[in-house]
Amino acid sequence: MKKLLLSLSVVLLCFTLPDRALAEDKILKMSTTTSTQSSGLLDFILPEFTKDTGVLVKVIAKGTGAAIRDGIDGNVDIIFVHAKDREEKFVSDGFGTKRYPVMHNDFIILGPAADPAGIKGCSTAAEALRKIATASAFFVSRGDDSGTHTKEQSLWKETGIPLEQGSQTLIEKGIKKLVNYEKPSGDWYLSIGQGMGKALTFADEKQAYILADRGTYIKYKFGRDLPIALDVLCEGGDALANPYGIIPVNPAKHPHVKNDLAEQFTKWITSARGQKLISDYHVLGKQLFYPDVIK
Repeated sequence: MKKLLLSLSVVLLCFTLPDRALAEDKILKMSTTTSTQSSGLLDFILPEFTKDTGVLVKVIAKGTGAAIRDGIDGNVDIIFVHAKDREEKFVSDGFGTKRYPVMHNDFIILGPAADPAGIKGCSTAAEALRKIATASAFFVSRGDDSGTHTKEQSLWKETGIPLEQGSQTLIEKGIKKLVNYEKPSGDWYLSIGQGMGKALTFADEKQAYILADRGTYIKYKFGRDLPIALDVLCEGGDALANPYGIIPVNPAKHPHVKNDLAEQFTKWITSARGQKLISDYHVLGKQLFYPDVIK
């Protein structure tokens, strides 16, 4: 009897292992910025990709800096982020095969309706930030080495106000990592080391100013039962442009990555089908992202 059971177990194992291996072969690991997830975009488009291809996408949402590090370390097959200079360096350093433009929206500066720093109507983001600093009004920074945080730092440099060295300890998979950056001085500047959604919620609670991507803002302002109360006070201009790119991890650096699935997803999301889905994603009639390849 024991021999019979053992034989049956071996037969079952032979049948289940190939299926399991096949299933694992159809899973694409993607590290991406929190805004693509917090905005609801991925929940909208990824089921369609799976329906079209049979490939599942395992999403790891974090700041752009951390997502790029995942690519550098070979922890994922593809990255989908929004810090173009850093993306191009990732490719030039040999960690990515090529950067493909996918979509864009823009950054906006939000604040309470009372607008204590008087930034509404400012013609540039730098002017708005100077007023916030002069008024010592609360400003929430993600402080997480994300694409939004990278953009924020570049905007503070444009203000011409003195900056000092700052740091934030982030925890990734139980490992502490120190992020260093430049920031204004003063206890009005609140660096919290969190993703876009949590940063928006915190800024709303503090009635503070914050730099955000428009997609996540629309989701949190119009797509939730408990919407945030912050308003758009400064917008527009090239300085607040927010392009997103996708980059397959280079198999020459990390032979184990699933480059075939990464290329398949890249072709799909930049195709007429993928681009239309991006364009079709709305929250209460408001478009969150605009396709960059097929319009």
